Amino acid sequence: MIRLFFALLWTGLSLIFSLPFHLYWKHFEKKDPPKRWQKSWKFVRRFFRGVIFCAGTKIEIRGEENLSETESALFVANHRSYFDIIILQTVSKTPIGFVAKKEFRSFPLLPLYMEDIGSLFLDRENVRESLKTINEGTKRLGQGLSLGLYPEGTRNHTDELLPFKPGGYRMAEKSDRPIILVAQTNFGKIFEENKFHALRRRHVIIEFDKPVYPSRMDREERKAFYDNIPNRIQEMLDTHKNSKSN
Repeated sequence: MIRLFFALLWTGLSLIFSLPFHLYWKHFEKKDPPKRWQKSWKFVRRFFRGVIFCAGTKIEIRGEENLSETESALFVANHRSYFDIIILQTVSKTPIGFVAKKEFRSFPLLPLYMEDIGSLFLDRENVRESLKTINEGTKRLGQGLSLGLYPEGTRNHTDELLPFKPGGYRMAEKSDRPIILVAQTNFGKIFEENKFHALRRRHVIIEFDKPVYPSRMDREERKAFYDNIPNRIQEMLDTHKNSKSN
């Protein structure tokens, strides 16, 4: 429990004492959104690295050569843990926000910083609002902000992937940005799957597939690619099973 105590202490103090930075970043909200994302990304990833240090997490990155330092991308991943966001934020080479459930807006202080890095809140029960979110995500991808998308829709702690919701893929298609598939293993074992939700030192794997541009495919090819996304991520996950992990 000592790891959890220090992680929560670090998180609480960071959220509170960085409020002046939030007010500074918000100044760029309409004037220069990419500048806001760039500045807040550098700060928030340092904060997340502190959380990872407290948790004692060892991260193995595969396919790092598929990450661009100049072009934004839509990262499509399986969803295992809150640490999905924390780790992807720290290993990304460009500013990155996330497509999150609207329920995250109810968290104290956290939504402020999620907005700072360009995250969007999706209301899946409201089709009109969902379309607005997709359109805004398309715009932000075109402006140079990468986005993390978890099509399962919720954290999944089973061996089988949940059905993927493909609506968000259109953000990459419409913005002519690549989709990069991401497979994440052992993330749930850091926190959620442990007794009493204790933080445990774990070895985790995050793997990035080669970038694919849906906008440069014909209709049938694009549909086949979208339909195969869960299978491709599962294939990547299967290669992790024989890897050494805690």
